[in-house]
Amino acid sequence: MRKIVIAGNWKMFKTQAESQDFLTGFLPTLEETPPEREVVLCVPYTDLSILSKSLHGSLVQLGAQNVHWAESGAYTGEISGLMLEEIGVRYVIIGHSERRQFFGETDETVNLRLKAAQKYGLTPILCVGETKQQRDAQETESLIIGQLKQGLVDVDQTNLVIAYEPIWAIGTGDTCEAKEANRVIGVIRSQLTNPDVPIQYGGSVKPNNIDEIMAQPEIDGALVGGASLEAADFARIVNYLQ
Repeated sequence: MRKIVIAGNWKMFKTQAESQDFLTGFLPTLEETPPEREVVLCVPYTDLSILSKSLHGSLVQLGAQNVHWAESGAYTGEISGLMLEEIGVRYVIIGHSERRQFFGETDETVNLRLKAAQKYGLTPILCVGETKQQRDAQETESLIIGQLKQGLVDVDQTNLVIAYEPIWAIGTGDTCEAKEANRVIGVIRSQLTNPDVPIQYGGSVKPNNIDEIMAQPEIDGALVGGASLEAADFARIVNYLQ
């Protein structure tokens, strides 16, 4: 049975005070949320500790936006799975296109981070997706299959979420058509040894398109960027209409 996972990625937004204000407006809306939907907030490192306390006992799971493959060491600016586990983090985004584009993330380092996350009981959200140039060159399938083959070596697929994020749709307002996203996610699922891995769609997910996205049979949730920053918008996404 595939789990539904709706995750908000705050990226580099929200101070601790702003994160608390968000929860004030957001948590009451979860009274309407079906219990089978897993809700996750992936927040900046400075917000993790305070949200760990604030979310304790709620329906929301805490997520980080990256993890290093070493338990400790001379890795300035990085954070380990042991550190995340200690403060109650349950999920971690790995291989987001912004990490690949701006910070030199590769399929090899993605694989190392995935295994490190699982070592400490964290559930990784592995991001895969193509650029507009790659899509126009009809390289979508081959690129994503390559990302999966290299990224998932020795990774436990019973503790994994995958997010299909077409890079050309992230933050652009240009959402991939729901049926096309469903098709690509079907391709992703065909490459897995565990058919029950939840596969999300990400890329300009908004309150006005979430119902159509979640009506697709292959799509098991959403990785939400900008729309997760506003409590009312994210609440509408979490409480999408079936």
